[in-house]
Amino acid sequence: MSSIDDLFKKPAIPNNKRKLEPTRDPNEIYKSAKLSSNGHAKFNGRTAEVEDDDDMEAGPSVPPEDEDYGPDIPDDDEGRFFGGGVTREENEILDYMDGQESAEIAPEKIDSAWLRKLALNFERKITKNAELRAKFENEPQKFMGSEADLDADIKALSILSEHPELYGEFAKLGCVGSLVGLLAHENTDIAIDAVEIISELTDEDVEAEQEQWNTLVDAMVDSDLLGLLVSNFGRFNEGNESDRSGVYHALGVLENMASRTSLAENIGQDTKVLNWLLKRIQKKESRVSQNKQYAAEVLAILLQSSPINRRVLCELDGVDLLLQILAAYRKRDPVKGTEEEEFVENVFDSLTCVVDEPEGKTKFVEAEGIELCLIMIREGKMSKSRALRLVDHALGGQNGAEVCEKLVEAAGLKVVFSMFMKKQDGQTTEHLLGIFSSLLRLLPANSSGRIRTLAKFVEKDYEKLGKLVKLRRDYAARVAVVDEQIRNEQANLDAEEREDAADEWLSRRLDAGLFCLQTIDVVLAWMVAEDDGASKRIQALLGDRDETLAVVKATIQEQLDTMQGDSEEEILTKDMLSTLVQFLT
Repeated sequence: MSSIDDLFKKPAIPNNKRKLEPTRDPNEIYKSAKLSSNGHAKFNGRTAEVEDDDDMEAGPSVPPEDEDYGPDIPDDDEGRFFGGGVTREENEILDYMDGQESAEIAPEKIDSAWLRKLALNFERKITKNAELRAKFENEPQKFMGSEADLDADIKALSILSEHPELYGEFAKLGCVGSLVGLLAHENTDIAIDAVEIISELTDEDVEAEQEQWNTLVDAMVDSDLLGLLVSNFGRFNEGNESDRSGVYHALGVLENMASRTSLAENIGQDTKVLNWLLKRIQKKESRVSQNKQYAAEVLAILLQSSPINRRVLCELDGVDLLLQILAAYRKRDPVKGTEEEEFVENVFDSLTCVVDEPEGKTKFVEAEGIELCLIMIREGKMSKSRALRLVDHALGGQNGAEVCEKLVEAAGLKVVFSMFMKKQDGQTTEHLLGIFSSLLRLLPANSSGRIRTLAKFVEKDYEKLGKLVKLRRDYAARVAVVDEQIRNEQANLDAEEREDAADEWLSRRLDAGLFCLQTIDVVLAWMVAEDDGASKRIQALLGDRDETLAVVKATIQEQLDTMQGDSEEEILTKDMLSTLVQFLT
């Protein structure tokens, strides 16, 4: 079972699939017929010829009064249309013919035979286009027709996304390799069409079984999909609307691939992809575009997917680059609801993933990341909570001692303790508690940083300890309510059913504040172990509600009992908690 820290502290990466936004005004597209200066409508550059007669009346002529239309032509009851011009007998014939035509049209059956026919036609179009291009290299008018046919056949592959059961056979027929190969086509419009279809076939919205999806994607990767995508990033010009769409769909393919960890690692280890993403998010734009935001989102997804990718980013000096981007928002907020706001969120998410790695922590300190975050916490608005979360992750883990010392050195204690004493939301409180726990756990014994941290807890007549005990009561009461509900549910379940419901019950307890309760008790236990005065004050505060240190001990013991991992981090955590329990007896 994962540790509580792992379950609770992962940064959230948005998982909603993005859609390409239209860049042209629909009203402009709609205005296809314009009036000339003399009032004539223009059709494809030609003016409709109408005789200029001032006496001419517009519209249909009024029928003669009392005219007999005959028995086969019904009168128009409302007197507006003057009859349809078709007799009843003719209407019956037309209705009969319509019925016959609709009966003869049957929906096309999409099966293996259909796929083989489609594949054969697709391969023929590719071959014909290649032959004509080679034969008439300097006469494009002679091969443009074959290119239009190829374009239509590529788009026709879209229907496969509705029939993923054919993915395996599509790959066996060799069409996947041919489709991927079109990414290298001389005509970028053909390459863009291919990228768009690949994005559509691999999209998460396709109702494919995992095995079907894997078969298709493995065939694409074997055909050098990733390498060809990178080469297209280099040749697409985003100043052109079509190429901009190509970049967008290529990013979509990377996002789709990243849903499988092994593929995400392949993408990350190909440093050209991470290099391009880093360069793309640096690009100066008057307004953050959809592609710039999407590049930041794909980067965040790749970094969350694999520790290998996070270490590769550190080697590329990506931590310093990401901090430079965020520096522009230390006192300025992006406009709410814009691409820029999402962009900043994803840059923060990327950094938060990277600083979980030892290499990331080192790079973060070297690039003065702590100093920047403290400015944001003091003066930022939207960036305040994100910077606090980033500091919490940077301090955590066994390799966080260097970052803890840097926080104290940069006068960060005053910032975080002052923030703690003010009323905060649940997320902010959680991160502040995480910071306190890391400082007490990682700062070396008798170091100036540790002494200064302990002094903060005892200053002003132990007011921080009073706030901690008050918070503890609030979280304990909320968790107790959920625990009572769970006990009632357990009474009606057998052992197997209880085991099946265990994860759901843990999730509900975490939602009620279990993680914060556990972190508070770890901090209180550290203070009991470190300072006799603090120990007496904590016992007195608990005694106000007839509680003792036994309630703190029980929470820590529960943590120990539920830890099942045997990684180095978890072993060290168990040792720490076991030692703290001894001071609470």
